[in-house]
Amino acid sequence: MAEPTPRRNEPRLRPAPLLFEPAEAASDPEHFFDLESIDDPRALLSRATELTLAFRAAADRAVEFQAIAAAQLADPRRFDRLTTADIAERAEWTEDYAKKMVEFGRDLLRGGEGRGPVDPV
Repeated sequence: MAEPTPRRNEPRLRPAPLLFEPAEAASDPEHFFDLESIDDPRALLSRATELTLAFRAAADRAVEFQAIAAAQLADPRRFDRLTTADIAERAEWTEDYAKKMVEFGRDLLRGGEGRGPVDPV
């Protein structure tokens, strides 16, 4: 089960920067953010942990933006409003998960702390 999404009033983690890798490095399946070149296991654990935290923080933030977008798309005041089934199809979610994301997004838009939705898997 995923960790809960950070609340709006909690300080955000300051994760390690995620730098884009050059195309030639990204195309090498053995290459991952230069971790394979770190020989010291202590340094490897440290850098891999930094990346793990950075990816989690990025994923949590992206989920918040997904929820906000879902809530905006489902807004009944929009002339081009989408149903939760339409949102689910576009985002490759189940309809139940789309409903939870719309509610989460509405809470975020109201400035609430909202509990993040459960994983769509």
